[in-house]
Amino acid sequence: MNAGTILVLLVLLCVVGLVVRKIVKDKKAGKTCGSCSGNCSCCHGAAEQKIK
Repeated sequence: MNAGTILVLLVLLCVVGLVVRKIVKDKKAGKTCGSCSGNCSCCHGAAEQKIK
């Protein structure tokens, strides 16, 4: 591997790490609903329908 390949790999690993960290942080804070679990109060569509 040359220096350019290693640099790109390190940058890519950092970006992926930051994305995973953000997802975990949002999940702990309750900002994400995840897949459909039947809890409609969590869904954004349900919240919009309550306003109408």
